[in-house]
Amino acid sequence: MKQALLVIDVQSGMFDQAPFPDDMEAVLERINGLAERARAAGAPVIWVQHESPAGLLGRGGPGWQLAAGLRTADGDRYLAKTTPDSFLRTELDALLKQLGVEGVAICGYASEFCVDTTTRSALARGIPVTLAGDAHTTHDKPHAKAAVIRAHHSFALGNLSSFGTPIAVKDAADITFD
Repeated sequence: MKQALLVIDVQSGMFDQAPFPDDMEAVLERINGLAERARAAGAPVIWVQHESPAGLLGRGGPGWQLAAGLRTADGDRYLAKTTPDSFLRTELDALLKQLGVEGVAICGYASEFCVDTTTRSALARGIPVTLAGDAHTTHDKPHAKAAVIRAHHSFALGNLSSFGTPIAVKDAADITFD
């Protein structure tokens, strides 16, 4: 099965100023490792960037840029979105079909919003998902620490069976693209 890597919303506005997302440096390194392995196997790497008309994530602004420390490469793809769902009102589904992709590995930001929503949207479309359980992150929230949110979403998403589409939660180091 040909698989693509989706890196969701790892942008300067959330990563390059305090407070930082949970386990940020390790998550960034795991994402870079996933991207390097995907490229080495000939799998597409797709950087998804959330955008707003203005403000922190205004398209082209400093906060909209990919986070410092991410390693991109020629041939990587870029996709803008305006909702937590990377498929909604974007060309992602068409791009995956054009590239012959049958499954996606997902990592990025925010565990409880864009990572969760995009994962469920892929499953609803019949696209198998491998979630990099240690390569998605978020910030602390008033009701829960980020580490708890991350663990909860990895568990909950990894135990979804009602879509009828395969999902696996794996450590980034255990995800392969061949």
